[in-house]
Amino acid sequence: MLLEKKNAVIYGAGGAVGGALARAFAREGARVFLAGRTRSSLDATAEEIAAAGCQVEIALIDALDERAVESHANAVVRDAGSIDISVNAIRIAEPGIYGIPVVGLSLEKFALPITAYLRSHFLTTRAAAQRMSEQRSGVVITITGMPAQVATPGAGGVGVAWAGIEALTRGLAAELGPLGIRAVCLRSNAIPETTVIREGYDHRAKATGQTREEVQAAVEATTLLRRLPTLVDLANVATFMASDQANAMTATVANLSCGFLAY
Repeated sequence: MLLEKKNAVIYGAGGAVGGALARAFAREGARVFLAGRTRSSLDATAEEIAAAGCQVEIALIDALDERAVESHANAVVRDAGSIDISVNAIRIAEPGIYGIPVVGLSLEKFALPITAYLRSHFLTTRAAAQRMSEQRSGVVITITGMPAQVATPGAGGVGVAWAGIEALTRGLAAELGPLGIRAVCLRSNAIPETTVIREGYDHRAKATGQTREEVQAAVEATTLLRRLPTLVDLANVATFMASDQANAMTATVANLSCGFLAY
């Protein structure tokens, strides 16, 4: 198994993306520590993982709370001995921050995702990196989307935040590489299985008089593979990047665009 004897902390593990990664890591032998703000969704993911005979723990954590993040990281190390993998898969779901032209946004709505995403990623990556530095090994994984790289109307502050996360990932890689710690990012195209993408397609469909399926088909037609990535695709790549098979990879952004980005 790719992640046998690894301890993985997944923030935002109650969401579609975080849950998919947690299940994939567990299947590959990792002991997974699920962190999030919603008990019901964390419990559902944990029950599925436990039913498969895998090791899982949950904790109610606000990834924007410095004290909570630090306390949880200490608890994981006390319990498991190390943090080998750290993933931040949180989602800022505040209405009115996405799908609106920049000139139509208030300062607060523009700044909210920038402040929240970067604060959370700073806190979680710092917590992991400090513990990993002591053991001189580990992998920090971040997740962004196409607006970090591609000119995207309606991305507002989200694209700016994701670009900042990618810059943070590269900076971490530069600082932590000599200690044997890798930092990598996964930049995914839209994943139709997620709530935010379904809602976005519904909104676009209503505005254009199309069906959600027609909107999705139009987006798929822009990719070389004529499809969009799935949660399984993302989880498979994340598992590989977290494993020792990717030991030569750091300071990089994996392209999961299905060929929308061709470089």
